[in-house]
Amino acid sequence: MADRRMRDVLNQPDAAWEQTLRPAGFEEFVGQARVKERLEITVAAARQRGEPMDHILLSGPPGLGKTTLAHILARAMNANIRCTSGPAIEKAADLAGLLTNLEPGDVLFIDEIHRLQKTIEEYLYPAMEDFKLDIVIDQGPNARSIRIDLPRFTLIGATTRSGLLTSPLLTRFPIRERLDYYTAEDLQQVVLRAARILGVRMDSEAAFEIARRSRGTPRIANNLLRRVRDYAQVRGDGRITRELADRALAMLEIDEDGLDEMDKRILEAVVVKFGGGPVGIHSLAVAVGEEPDTIEEVYEPYLIMEGYLKRTPQGRVATDRAAKKLGIQPARGTQPTLF
Repeated sequence: MADRRMRDVLNQPDAAWEQTLRPAGFEEFVGQARVKERLEITVAAARQRGEPMDHILLSGPPGLGKTTLAHILARAMNANIRCTSGPAIEKAADLAGLLTNLEPGDVLFIDEIHRLQKTIEEYLYPAMEDFKLDIVIDQGPNARSIRIDLPRFTLIGATTRSGLLTSPLLTRFPIRERLDYYTAEDLQQVVLRAARILGVRMDSEAAFEIARRSRGTPRIANNLLRRVRDYAQVRGDGRITRELADRALAMLEIDEDGLDEMDKRILEAVVVKFGGGPVGIHSLAVAVGEEPDTIEEVYEPYLIMEGYLKRTPQGRVATDRAAKKLGIQPARGTQPTLF
């Protein structure tokens, strides 16, 4: 039975594979202990009152479990969940269609909610506060407004950049939770759980080796597990040991600190090409051949958290740790020299 489940999982596309590894309930969700505790209390209180939950905003870097928590919350409330994203709602009619098809107690999940158009946000305000939707019909002198009553629902928004949310929208979320990067110990449990689901034989030391190089992100940890599993299948006997995991991650150019090739290119550009900084994000993006948004949202947060970069009003500045990581002695405003 276990072998059959493993084959079924391995034959699924990436999206289905990730869905299989997602925890189904709070008891399976690893990490984010304080956030999880507060959300469990929210669910318990709402169920005791027989009411839908208040609107919830989940923020934090990509891959930390915002979508997973939204599904867990809906399941805990025995509610249906409708999923969409900010960029997918292009017209007010799109939002109206979503809202009018909701049933009492349903959860509407909007990923990347900060990318909603401002005109569409206006339609959300009365829907969130009064559970009513104002629709304008016709144009010009014949234009008239119709108010539609909506069932009580819960809006769960997810964003990687909460600072881009407008103040009127932000204040309409009574519950706002931020997810932080995971510890290596928590990610070790994530990797071990994923390995059990996939039927992969793995040592706890190997799981920790993958976890500590996963940039504090469960999504990256699960992706690395897949790559290490492939390596163990082709270059080993299928069992993942710490030594094999180390060799596999070295092949993937992921070092002991979890930095990959693009991380090092960014650090090298700041330290070598720009003399340690400061350098603007657009100049840095051109230097490494990557989009500015990708650098800001994907690479930069981890480099700043680990103390390799500093963000200043003048631009990005490399720290001494970045120079030591590259084996370079920085000289501000001049060409750096090797140790």
